[in-house]
Amino acid sequence: MRIDAHQHYWDVSRLEYAWMPPGESVVRRNYLPADLEPVLADHHFDGSVVVQANVVMEETWWLLELAARHESIRGVVAWVDLTDPEVGRTLDMCRLHPKFKGVRHIVHDEPDVRWLLRDDVVRGLKELARRDIPYDVLIRPPHLPLLPELADRVPGLRMVIDHIAKPSIAAREMEPWARDMEVAAGISGMHCKLSGMITEADHGAWKADDLRPYVQHVLKLFGPDRLMFGSDWPVCRLVGSWKQVLAAFTQACGPVRQAEREKILGGTAVSFYRLT
Repeated sequence: MRIDAHQHYWDVSRLEYAWMPPGESVVRRNYLPADLEPVLADHHFDGSVVVQANVVMEETWWLLELAARHESIRGVVAWVDLTDPEVGRTLDMCRLHPKFKGVRHIVHDEPDVRWLLRDDVVRGLKELARRDIPYDVLIRPPHLPLLPELADRVPGLRMVIDHIAKPSIAAREMEPWARDMEVAAGISGMHCKLSGMITEADHGAWKADDLRPYVQHVLKLFGPDRLMFGSDWPVCRLVGSWKQVLAAFTQACGPVRQAEREKILGGTAVSFYRLT
């Protein structure tokens, strides 16, 4: 099964995505399943995992409703308030939806760089671990050093690093991202998404070769059993199409055995999110 493990559905007529920079008209419109399903079919993908784009519960319930109506949506990684003392009850309500598969928070937008290690956040993450619900870690390089301590404080939490932690590809900076990713990869069960890279490259002149050092590094660290492809659609449309993202991923990976490529293109996501 081939799965696009990371993309969003937006309905801006219902929800305000205030975090998107003004003037980005390419993505400031409604994007719904009908927009992506033909693209997935053309490239022989069986479906997608939809990931939250805002920090409101209204979006969570809306995404789960969409998933119930569209077979192409194989799973939803939603937002919940991890700091809410009643987060366990909210998670139990979410789990009534069979396509609820994980939780994410936009950590890199938090003013406190150590937000992940706050006591109230850790308490919420323990509720995820108690229910064996995966956590998508949306961070930037300064947050990577927090992950070993987080893993120690929340044992058993299944985590995946989104967008390879958003290194500064445009500036061609590898360190300290590369060293910190090596440490993160040593955490038992830690996964990583090959996603969101072209928007971290030079928007006006990016090419697959720009991504190659970063992709090759995480390939070496995580291997196909802990890596998954994600388009970051429709955000990727700021600088490239879904097809261009897939092509850049393929070129940056270089020669990879077909069985390993199929894991990255879907098998790992199916296993990590326990998709059907």
